[in-house]
Amino acid sequence: MQRDSAGKGGSDLAAATPSSQAAAKPSASGTGLSVWWLAFGYFACYVPYSALTKALTSGLAYHDAPRLSGVSLLPMSVLASTVSMLGVITWLGWWKHAGTRRVFGATVPMPGPWTFLSGLATAAIVVTTTLAYTFEGVSIPWVMLLMRGGVLVLAPIVDALSGRKVRRASRIALGLSLLALLDAVAARGGTRMPILCLVDIALYLFGYFVRLRFMSRLAKSQDGSEGRRYFVEEQMVATPAAILALALLAAVPADGPFADLRRGFLDVPHHPALLTIVLIGVLSQGTGLFGGLVLLDARENSFCVPLNRASSILAGILAQALIATILGGHGPSGLEAAGAALLVGAIAVLSRAR
Repeated sequence: MQRDSAGKGGSDLAAATPSSQAAAKPSASGTGLSVWWLAFGYFACYVPYSALTKALTSGLAYHDAPRLSGVSLLPMSVLASTVSMLGVITWLGWWKHAGTRRVFGATVPMPGPWTFLSGLATAAIVVTTTLAYTFEGVSIPWVMLLMRGGVLVLAPIVDALSGRKVRRASRIALGLSLLALLDAVAARGGTRMPILCLVDIALYLFGYFVRLRFMSRLAKSQDGSEGRRYFVEEQMVATPAAILALALLAAVPADGPFADLRRGFLDVPHHPALLTIVLIGVLSQGTGLFGGLVLLDARENSFCVPLNRASSILAGILAQALIATILGGHGPSGLEAAGAALLVGAIAVLSRAR
């Protein structure tokens, strides 16, 4: 089977030089939309996505039906994300940008080795993001500050590893991010949290490190077709890999999370909240679409990541407030709002540096 490349689909990871990337001018990844509109789309999808996930798993919705765990939501929501991904790429007409192979005489889209690995990292992000909003005693703003703040810290590190100059503004933003994380700890009165939540956050951050590293080397350039190629090849791996991994884990004959996964495949399709879970999956894919295109913008990670993170943090604060107003949950605390403000301040510093 011979792989034909669209753009640089078959390029080696080392082929893209840091100097050429650092000199690249801003781009909206070939969409024709400003990076600020892409960030708004991310925000608009993230508000209902995080609010609905938290409402379902905290028992604030569908009181007369069996309560759903975060793990049991994953099979149907990720399946909905997969279908949405196929529909969106088809609607945009972007399949033509992917690399191809000849398989039994037919030409089919096929990811390159690095976009395949990036897709696996994205699959880990998809699963861990949904799980992050399901742990009892952990609010949306708290977990978002840890996850989003952690990725913001990664941005200048990845820029440095990619040979990009880490400017003074990036160092200031890093300091603000660390303050936000300390503030988040103070908001909870300590560092204690469920061990599974810590594992979830660690996997999430590792997935983002891999993804940002490959994006920086292969796709952040003035050529919009590079961003489209990378996005399509990554996405065609991400959600299918996630649903396959969930199916394999559900087949493990054990209790606990494995039993919850089995219920997700077997029982959730008959649950009254099925349509809401499908909507969660569609919105999750929406965040993947807009958020991924923000990260693929030609600017350095120290600009794109903060813009992406600020959109989701503000969405989380609004989602928590909506839950408190509509369903009677707990609203964001003053310290959580202050931590979010520090990260937004980091965005402002980086944006003005541009």
